[in-house]
Amino acid sequence: MSKVKYYYDSETLSYRKIETKKGRKFRIFFLSLLGMLLSGFLLLLIFLNLPYIETPKEKALKRELNNLELQFELLNKKMDQADLVLSEIQERDNNLYRVYFETNPIPDEQRKAGFGGINRYKNLEGFDNSKLIISSHKRLDILTKQIVVQSKSLDEIAVLAEDKEKLLSSIPAIQPVRNEDLTRMASGYGYRTDPFTKTRKKHWGMDFTAPRGTPVYATGDGVVIQADNRASGYGKHIRIDHGYNYISLYAHLYKYNVRKGQKVKRGDLIGFVGSSGRSEAPHLHYEIFKDDARINPINFYYGNLSPDEYAELLKAAQQENQSLD
Repeated sequence: MSKVKYYYDSETLSYRKIETKKGRKFRIFFLSLLGMLLSGFLLLLIFLNLPYIETPKEKALKRELNNLELQFELLNKKMDQADLVLSEIQERDNNLYRVYFETNPIPDEQRKAGFGGINRYKNLEGFDNSKLIISSHKRLDILTKQIVVQSKSLDEIAVLAEDKEKLLSSIPAIQPVRNEDLTRMASGYGYRTDPFTKTRKKHWGMDFTAPRGTPVYATGDGVVIQADNRASGYGKHIRIDHGYNYISLYAHLYKYNVRKGQKVKRGDLIGFVGSSGRSEAPHLHYEIFKDDARINPINFYYGNLSPDEYAELLKAAQQENQSLD
């Protein structure tokens, strides 16, 4: 119950009751409410402009967040370096290794393909740094995929290199009789005069004149598939299967130093020069077969002849003279 207030009236010399008007009450209420609103607004402005007050836990979380952002930046720099190194390896792979081993390069579309289909990074969305995190994960996934592709390519190159090494050691690539043992290079591949019929006919190999008993060497790695005299005209002869559809033949031998089924290496002693079979004088008749067709042996002496020696041999082989078989 509100207190009743009075005032002293000097004219009537009595106390009179103070009557409060309704309009004044409303003004007082309105002014009080307005004062409170203005005070609240001023306090809000002051609060918003004050430095943010952090708790120790909030400070620790902020430091951890800053550290994670720094780690992601460092991770992206490392991925830049890894991407550069990988690009150089890919360049050498396509333009050096695969060219040397005669295999098709890997197209960029296959090397640098991304990931299609569903959103693989949906669980990383909705955070303050989602863009940075998703970008880093995506780069790392693509880089990992490229490394897997390159790793498989290098595995393939290693197999090709091993096979290439075997091929290079198998191809008949040296002269079957040493230069110092030769009397002369009697006849080359091509049309020559037959020593018995005196007619012009195709000579399918090369004749190396040397004394009887001169060593004859395997011109490449392989397996002896024949060492006998059961082929017309060749006399005692040896055939070596080098693989890769290469076969070499050594004819008119004096005797053998290998047997059928024996594995030989390039440079192994396999027999000795003679004049057995259809032969006019001691010499080695040498042939090379590729895919069952005879080819010119002159193209296969890069293994043990100098450029000058090869040029001299080539000149002698091109002379259309009389063969010795």
